[in-house]
Amino acid sequence: MTPSLATARRVVVKIGSALLVDRSTGLREGWLRALAADVARLRGRGAQVVLVSSGSIALGRAVLGLPAGSLPLEQSQAAAAVGQIRLARAYEEALAPHGIVTGQVLVTLEDSADRRRYLNSRATMQTMLGLGVVPIVNENDTVATDEIRYGDNDRLAAQVAVTIGADVLVLLSDVDGFYSANPQTDPTARRFDIVERITPEIEAMAGEGVSGLSKGGMVTKLMAARVATDGGCAMAITLGARLHPLQSLEEGAPATWFLAQTDPQAARKRWIAAMKPKGELTVDHGAARALLEGKSLLPAGLAAVSGRFGRGDPVAILSPDGARLGLGLVRYTAEEARAITGRRSADIERILGYKGRATLIHRDDMVL
Repeated sequence: MTPSLATARRVVVKIGSALLVDRSTGLREGWLRALAADVARLRGRGAQVVLVSSGSIALGRAVLGLPAGSLPLEQSQAAAAVGQIRLARAYEEALAPHGIVTGQVLVTLEDSADRRRYLNSRATMQTMLGLGVVPIVNENDTVATDEIRYGDNDRLAAQVAVTIGADVLVLLSDVDGFYSANPQTDPTARRFDIVERITPEIEAMAGEGVSGLSKGGMVTKLMAARVATDGGCAMAITLGARLHPLQSLEEGAPATWFLAQTDPQAARKRWIAAMKPKGELTVDHGAARALLEGKSLLPAGLAAVSGRFGRGDPVAILSPDGARLGLGLVRYTAEEARAITGRRSADIERILGYKGRATLIHRDDMVL
C-alpha cells in the first residue's frame, strides 16, 4: 500500500536552497508563507512536523555581497553565520501567524555518529515536538569542516527522520520524483510511483541534479532513501517549487514513494540489540515487573551497577537473580548511576549537583 502524508503522525520535510532563495530577489516569501500554511494544516490534524532547511549560506552571501559559485571555507562559514539568523527569523515570521512556535537546531555529522550527542539531540527534538514546537534543523555550517559534514541536507533529513522515529520524510525537490534517467535530457525517462526496495538497478539510474543552488542530486536522495527506509520511515520525492507542495502531495501530486523496510520502533530496537554492553545494571523485583509492563527504568528501581560506561553507552539490564532482562542506552555515567542507585528521581539534582533526566533508561532506548 502506498504511504500517505495524510495519515502520517510525524513528518520531516526537507527544503533546499533553490526552493527557498531566488538568486535575483532573495527569500521567496510567498512560497514560504504557502509552505507555512501546509505545515499548519498538517499540525491541525495532529501531525508533528520537523523542517530541515537549507538556505543560510545562500541568504548570507547575498547580504555580504559574495560572488556566485564556490566559496572558500571561511567565507562559506561567515555567510552561514549571517544567513542562519535570517533563515530562522523567516521561518518564525511565516509560522507565527498560525500560532506555531519554532525552534532552531543546528547539527553536524558528529552529532549522529557520537551516541551521547545522538541521544541528547534526540531527546531535545522529542521534547520540542511534545511541547508543540516545529524544529527548524540545518547543518551547523559555521563550525562544520569536511570531516564532520553531512555535505547535503537530503542525508541530514534522513538522519533526523530516523533519530526522531518519523514515519514519513518528504524531500521537496526540483523534480517530481525518481526517474529511470534524467528527464531534462532523456525524453524516454519514466518516473517511478513506488520503489519497494533500492536495488543495484535503481542505484544505477541515479543522475545528478541540475539546480544552481542545491548541492544534493539524485544520488544523495537515494542515499537518504536508504537511510530512511532502513530506519522504518517512508520517503517521498516530489516537486517543491509549486505553492502548497505538501497539500499537493496529499492530494495526489506526482511523486515517488520509497517504502519503509520496517517500522521506526522495530528498527531502533534492532539497532540497540546489536550493541555490545559496556556495563550491567541490576534491578529490584519491582523494577523488573515494571520493565516487563513497558515502563522506563528509574533510579529507584536500581539495585547495583557494574562496569565502566558513559552517557549513551549500551548496558545490560539484569534481574535480581542475575538473569539478563535486556539491553538499553543509559543516560548517566557509571559513577553517576552508582550515586543515584535506589534513589528517587526527585533526589537526582541534590545528589549530582544538576537536574538530570528522570529516567535512567527510557523505554524507547531499551530492548527486552
